[in-house]
Amino acid sequence: MRILPVSSLSALAAALLLSTNLAPTAPALADAPATQPHQASATLQDLVAKVDIPYEKFVLDNGLTTIVHTDRKSPIVGVTLYYKVGSKNEPRGRTGFAHLYEHLFFGGSANVPNFDIPLEAAGSTSTNGSTWYDRTNYIETVPTGALDLALFMESDRMGHLLPAVTQDKLDKQRGVVQNEKRQGDNQPYGLFDYAQSAGLLPIGHPYRHSTIGSMADLDAATLTDVREWFTDHYGPNNVVLVLSGDIDAATARPKVEKWFGDIPRGPAIKPVMAGPVTLAAPLSRDIHDQVPVLRLTRNWTAPGLNDPDSPALKIGMHILGGLASSRLDNALVRGKELAVSVSAYDQMFEQVSFLTMLMDVKPGVDRGKAEAAFDAVLADYLREGPTQDEVRRAVTSMLSGEIGGLERVGGFYGKGATLAEGEVYSNDPAHYKKDLAAMAALTPARIKTAMNKWLSRPAYALNVVPGERTESGDSMGGWGDEAQRPAPPADPHAKAPPLPPAPKREAPPVQPVKELAFPAIERTTLSNGIPVALARRTAVPKLVVAIDFDAGYAADALDTPGTQGLMLSMLDEGTTTLDATQIAEAQERLGARISTDGSLDTSTVMLSTLSDNLAPSLALTADLILHPAFAEGDFVRVKAQTEAALAQALSTPASLASRTLEAQVYGSHPYAQPLDGLGNARSLAALTPGDMHAAHDKWLRPDLARITVVGDVTMEKLKPLLEQAFGGWKAPANPAPVKPIDAATTPASGNRIILIDRPNSPQSVVMAGRVLPISGTTPGQEPLVLANDVLGGDFLSRLNLDIREEKGWSYGVRTSVDQPVGPRMLEVSAPVQADRTGDTIKALMADMSAFPARQPVSDEELQRVTDGAIRQMPTQFETNAAVLAGIRKNERLGRPEDYYQQLAGVYRAIDAKTIGAAAQEYLQPSGLTFVVVGDRKVVEPQLQDLGLPVEVRAAPAGAEEGSEQE
Repeated sequence: MRILPVSSLSALAAALLLSTNLAPTAPALADAPATQPHQASATLQDLVAKVDIPYEKFVLDNGLTTIVHTDRKSPIVGVTLYYKVGSKNEPRGRTGFAHLYEHLFFGGSANVPNFDIPLEAAGSTSTNGSTWYDRTNYIETVPTGALDLALFMESDRMGHLLPAVTQDKLDKQRGVVQNEKRQGDNQPYGLFDYAQSAGLLPIGHPYRHSTIGSMADLDAATLTDVREWFTDHYGPNNVVLVLSGDIDAATARPKVEKWFGDIPRGPAIKPVMAGPVTLAAPLSRDIHDQVPVLRLTRNWTAPGLNDPDSPALKIGMHILGGLASSRLDNALVRGKELAVSVSAYDQMFEQVSFLTMLMDVKPGVDRGKAEAAFDAVLADYLREGPTQDEVRRAVTSMLSGEIGGLERVGGFYGKGATLAEGEVYSNDPAHYKKDLAAMAALTPARIKTAMNKWLSRPAYALNVVPGERTESGDSMGGWGDEAQRPAPPADPHAKAPPLPPAPKREAPPVQPVKELAFPAIERTTLSNGIPVALARRTAVPKLVVAIDFDAGYAADALDTPGTQGLMLSMLDEGTTTLDATQIAEAQERLGARISTDGSLDTSTVMLSTLSDNLAPSLALTADLILHPAFAEGDFVRVKAQTEAALAQALSTPASLASRTLEAQVYGSHPYAQPLDGLGNARSLAALTPGDMHAAHDKWLRPDLARITVVGDVTMEKLKPLLEQAFGGWKAPANPAPVKPIDAATTPASGNRIILIDRPNSPQSVVMAGRVLPISGTTPGQEPLVLANDVLGGDFLSRLNLDIREEKGWSYGVRTSVDQPVGPRMLEVSAPVQADRTGDTIKALMADMSAFPARQPVSDEELQRVTDGAIRQMPTQFETNAAVLAGIRKNERLGRPEDYYQQLAGVYRAIDAKTIGAAAQEYLQPSGLTFVVVGDRKVVEPQLQDLGLPVEVRAAPAGAEEGSEQE
């Protein structure tokens, strides 16, 4: 919560990047003749026409701009506010202040003691905010009956915040933000962004310093600074409010007038002058970090999102390194096999953008050879320009992603954010239409011209080299001249003058919330016995398809660790008639995305596609699943990529902690397999193409399959297409394999700590867990769900409020009780500042022990986790993907089809005593295994007085060492 996004500025662009840069990593399924052309039936103009967000707009006398979009598909309203201020507005010595203030904005206002509690109890989802260079935004999606409450609360903090902002709150949120910074810095390649902007932009450029800021500037922020920031930037005339969903302008205007109309104007925000910068000569810098592979990058600045060249740059960079069939992929990953991954992207902001191309070098490849090939791809591309087919594929994939984004009314990337950003950055809520039309009209010549104009300039070669980290993020992110011009000393606890009292305002009651209307499910069975479920939803002309196999990573207990994940990742690397590039290009032409996913219990092939292109998309999906080639050359390449991914996992603190914990608590049970599906180094090294064929034939068979579809299609149309694709697929004569998930687990005899020494870590990742004596199919476990919410399952949980909000030691603490088919596991996750590792473990155990013995469920907690959960249900199933997940989970756990419709009644019947009993039985700290990934010299002394046995291990230097720990 209170996230600092890493996606591009534009909500539209972010949605498009999500739909394309995350293109298939491992597609699957298929039986249609490979000779069938995988051709799209929708033209680019058809796709552009389908992206439409009608709106009405009005402006209050105080300058507040309000945009209203009506979408009646669910009884919910997205509330989106964009304040026209971000980190680019920060003066020298106050970097990170816009983001720090965003955190304070959730701490309550004059008439709202806590911003989250009333909204979450009312059923709000995605109650959040974020800061970026150009803006600060706040979002919540609420049931229609809670809209007045949301508007009251947003208006109270817009107009009457300061009386509630105390020195104590400032100090605590300062600690939270600093731990957010440590958490980001602690990741592999975590210092890259600081170095990128510092090398591309001169000192004082508004986009040079990071949004998270420097530690010194955060330390220096005073209460007086907070007040000045609010009064200078948070007036209604600097805000765009979007209401999207079950609302219309006639209803919205009197509500907005009532709650916001009396807030006086503030000063207009002074315009910031900024733009792209051309380097005088090429620059190069190496930074050393605890990373598994060498990362090469080339970087430039370019114009902002309103520049005429921006659509061409976005598509041009997507062709270079965003498509699955990109120039970089084809040349360096699948071609010369010099890289394990590549990408290129345009990170676009209002006045400037960052162009980046990236290559993770395959271990063992000579650096000079890699750099020469990397630069040659760009040189060839600038000389030749893209082909017409590349342009069409890139634009189609982006347009398809934007159509999918129309499902959400609110949130960070929904329709509300798209309208808000158009107004904020371009004075036009419908600016997305111009962008999409411009992309659809692009020609190869236009893209070639723009790419040469901006990428032929001197590049900044910023490279991350494996080794010991020699720099600290604490000193990065600031103005850049601190060493030469130290900031004047500030007293962060200097007393601010008293404020006049704020007017008293009463919160409106939440009106009745409609019950969940889960879509009807139609069922059928294909001629070969595969069951099919369809939930028809027509809000957008797209659909999602899941083909689930009863396999998953637990299947590796019968094979070799990592087999299932590697086999799935090979499915889109070639069939008997198509190679990997042809498969990628076919998806891009269709605006489809085929991917694979694994869990402990299930191996899944997912298809997301336009309704118009369902038939060829299913044909392609079928070809991948039924006719994978597992060719030797492709296998060697993908295995090398998987080994690099394993090395990355072992160098990432949270992944290393999770893999270690799973292996320790499950022991010899099939669920001890790593949840990332990567196995270990020894097992990966031993796998062969023959193992892939064997695993495919063993587990991907029709008698272990189930197909679920959600979206804009009728069963009348769907079944013949599925029959054509999969109906002729016959199960082998041998019986289907059965995973031994009913095998016994061995409970831990007591608490213990495994400390993994990772030097130079500014933060420790603390994870703890134990196996519970219940399975995912054990009925009647809803009280445990609610007990987990009270303890650590959401932002307002006890552990998060204590360790993050009260103590300021962490950016976020969570607990979860996963729900596989077999034995369930309680997991606690707490990334904390290194010098508070021991104190955090003490606090975790104390808080867990107190629930419910010394601290039973309060009335407020009961109302929040029961009524809040009930009221959230319509929002939880807003998208096709969410409905798909719900149907699949019911099937996997053997729950009734109407489980979610009945869930509200189940929650209403659960009282505080029942929740407390579940906590007493399942959520106590006894028998926990703690895994701590951190700097031994800092952490180990803190563990001595805990009275728990401590085992110290070295952090893996690479995948080979890591295999010893699993």
